[in-house]
Amino acid sequence: MQQFLDFEKPIADLQSRVAELRDTADTGSMDIEKEVSRLEAKSEKMLRDTYERLTPWQKTQVARHPDRPHFKDFVAGFVDDFTPLAGDRAFSDDLAIIGGFGQIDGRKVMVIGHEKGDDTSSRLRHNFGMAKPEGYRKAIRLMNLANRFKLPIVTLVDTPGAFPGIQAEERAQAEAIARSTETCLQVKVPIIAAITGEGGSGGAIALSSANTVLMFEHAIYSVISPEGCASILWRTADKAADAAEAMKVNAGDLKKLGVIDRVVPEPVGGAHRDPAAAIGMLGKAIREELGKLSQMSGDKLRQKRRDKFLDMGK
Repeated sequence: MQQFLDFEKPIADLQSRVAELRDTADTGSMDIEKEVSRLEAKSEKMLRDTYERLTPWQKTQVARHPDRPHFKDFVAGFVDDFTPLAGDRAFSDDLAIIGGFGQIDGRKVMVIGHEKGDDTSSRLRHNFGMAKPEGYRKAIRLMNLANRFKLPIVTLVDTPGAFPGIQAEERAQAEAIARSTETCLQVKVPIIAAITGEGGSGGAIALSSANTVLMFEHAIYSVISPEGCASILWRTADKAADAAEAMKVNAGDLKKLGVIDRVVPEPVGGAHRDPAAAIGMLGKAIREELGKLSQMSGDKLRQKRRDKFLDMGK
């Protein structure tokens, strides 16, 4: 069943009216069919108009929609022969980050990303995509492995942020994030990062310090959540919408600022309404970027990656 966001209530009401007409009326009636067609056309136009003028806070809600495609969906959609690799070889295996070998259009790659889960049990198992130090150390291990075998790295970022629990801090969460970011900048193979939902704080940066950063049209990417920012600046999370506006969390603003390199369009109404189409769009963008980066030498890839991040904000 389709889950509607708060700002989609008028659309939900229209679609509910259409469903009622179909269920209770004589659908063989020309008058009923005409009314249903009229309401469906009105609903589609309202959906398109609504998504063409989303505010940053509304985009935040879309980015967090539980029905958006997740890591496992993207892998199933455009990665062949995916072989997951587990563990950081030091403490344990963190299921908030998954990674392994695979192929994209016959090209061998290392794919690493956050997995949030899609129901209660899987969300708990994957800790809602919030990785602990062992998750980032696993990512470091896999990136170094890809570098050794000269394989491009593709990362799929979707996390509200790294796990802030006491155990994570005891196991050096900040150090693990910093080392993961450092590894992204050091390897001599192409790195393509895609922000597919939430790109939250250092937990996202640790996997997205890439040669090319892609971002879905309705994803968000920020140093802190809008609620967290509002709580600091205004002492209340009720100002989250104002914070989202000020922080420039949406893809269009981030592209203008040079934080990301390419905006990947989503189906009308967001990736959650047509996951297959969204997965296809992202897969196409990744294949195109892999083709461009494959022509560069390892030293040039690393230098351009470092220069790109050092130049931000100038």
